[in-house]
Amino acid sequence: MRCSNCHYKSTKVLDSRPIEEARSIRRRRECEKCGFRFTTFERIEEVPLIVVKKDGTRQEYSREKLIRGLIKACEKRPVPLEKIEELAIDVEKELRNTGVSEIDSKEIGEMVMDRLSEVDEVAYVRFASVYRQFKDLTVFLDELKDLIKTDKNNT
Repeated sequence: MRCSNCHYKSTKVLDSRPIEEARSIRRRRECEKCGFRFTTFERIEEVPLIVVKKDGTRQEYSREKLIRGLIKACEKRPVPLEKIEELAIDVEKELRNTGVSEIDSKEIGEMVMDRLSEVDEVAYVRFASVYRQFKDLTVFLDELKDLIKTDKNNT
């Protein structure tokens, strides 16, 4: 591994630890020439997962994009970033376990909403309002009624 500071071709590993449920390794390295310390990540190369959008276009799945959407939905809510990342990892794991290389964005949205409704109801409604693109207030109110009904059945 080349040093990111002086580009010397020899570095030593100071510390390694698994991350992302042991699917990746985080390594702290030090350049043997200049002593500069930096972090590298090693991940399993996975087959790309393609998302089929509502308009029929296709793009590669991005966990980071999902996390950004969840962060917006959870803004000013008591949901820790770790919980958001855990939810995104859980969704991705389920997607990859299906064994298919292409998946509809609608399926991903439903998976996220199922999990998000258990984490924070306000964040769920925010995510659902963007994801489902409610056309009018009636559709939005119907969604809220379903959420309240589900909540009452679970208690």
